[in-house]
Amino acid sequence: MSTRRKIFEWGGVIAGVVLIAFGIGALVMSVDARNTARDELTRENIVGSPDMNPADTEAALAEAGLTNVAVPDCDVAEEPINTGEEARCFARYMRVHALEGSGGLTYAEMGRFLAADDPENPAGTSDEEAALTDEEGNPVPNSGRNTWVTATALSTALNVSYMAEQLALFGIVVGVALILTGIGFIVLALGGALRARAGAPAPAASRPVTASD
Repeated sequence: MSTRRKIFEWGGVIAGVVLIAFGIGALVMSVDARNTARDELTRENIVGSPDMNPADTEAALAEAGLTNVAVPDCDVAEEPINTGEEARCFARYMRVHALEGSGGLTYAEMGRFLAADDPENPAGTSDEEAALTDEEGNPVPNSGRNTWVTATALSTALNVSYMAEQLALFGIVVGVALILTGIGFIVLALGGALRARAGAPAPAASRPVTASD
């Protein structure tokens, strides 16, 4: 076998071993990340409220007169939140609750303060001159807008848990793919070497020297 062929064969084997090692590393880190995300969620002891299901949410939105709010298609009513998928579902219901409290207005559609002429309106105002004031003359903050800030912060954290779990799942898939690719490299390298040896012509048998020669 030529030196060049040997180099290619050993190179294929080494590349396969490296890919398998990276694949195992990716699997270990991804599984650990997935377990960590779930452990952190479980530690928070989050439980879905009884109305976190499509039927009750549709009824609540109809009662509030909100027709432009999407109803989540998942259900985490009275369920502990300990997976990324459940965390994302909980976050979607949190948004619905925030919209119910704000009359369908988002954070950007509400003013910083309650309006003096209509304190019950969650739209409020950002004009301090038109704001409702307290006993000390300070503008009264818009509680609906502050609720949105809290809801957004919590839902973002929950969605990050979902994203972390999905990235971990992607890492697991990549790890498996790397391991299979590494095995393929090794099989091709060793298989080629075996075929080369099997196809090598056998050395010609020496013919005995006779008197006629």
